[in-house]
Amino acid sequence: MTENTDPPPRKRGGVLARLRGNFIAGVVVIAPIGLTVWLITTLVEWIDGVVLPFIPERFRPEQYIGIDLHGVGVIIFLLFTVIVGWLAKGLFGRSLLSLGEQIVDRMPVIRSVYNGLKQIAETVFAQSESSFDRACLIEYPRKGLWALAFISTSAKGEIAASIPVGEDLVSVFMPTTPNPTSGFLLFVPRSELILLDMKVEDAAKLVISAGLVYPNQRETGTPPQKETLSKAG
Repeated sequence: MTENTDPPPRKRGGVLARLRGNFIAGVVVIAPIGLTVWLITTLVEWIDGVVLPFIPERFRPEQYIGIDLHGVGVIIFLLFTVIVGWLAKGLFGRSLLSLGEQIVDRMPVIRSVYNGLKQIAETVFAQSESSFDRACLIEYPRKGLWALAFISTSAKGEIAASIPVGEDLVSVFMPTTPNPTSGFLLFVPRSELILLDMKVEDAAKLVISAGLVYPNQRETGTPPQKETLSKAG
């Protein structure tokens, strides 16, 4: 007589289990949409509340159409920002801005706040045309351990001349998890980089998710190899 070693059949979940699964699936779909709509609505209402009090009532659209439109303050703010940016690029605007910064520099507390906010704004917005070239892997913090990094540019000047290696150096930014805005600036020989085919955005998602969200794998399924990185200007 042979003993039956087959595993017992799995019990199907009841109605409550199926309802729970459907509820969780619905939350996964609805939560990102709802939060996005809420954030946008809150931001629009906040900007309207700040900008509209400075606009005379006779110029507000509700005086003519009878409806309180949301987003009018946002439009006015965007137009005002464009005009200020256009003026700041001219000679008169630059002179006026320089005069204002000289006045601010004489105020101890306000000077520190202004310079800090200005540096953050220049980093986030003024450098929008510059971006990381590619994602790569580097051996960090020791041999046998690999870290995800982003290629910035070739090392130049005193940095390139002071590091005693027999090849060109590449400056890479290695972000931290889950906050990719902080990290380490490293100078790595080109031959020690493993270039990845994934997009920079996908690599950033991988860092933010602590390795839980992977980009789509390449159809070939072959692992990345060390490549020769072309020299950047």
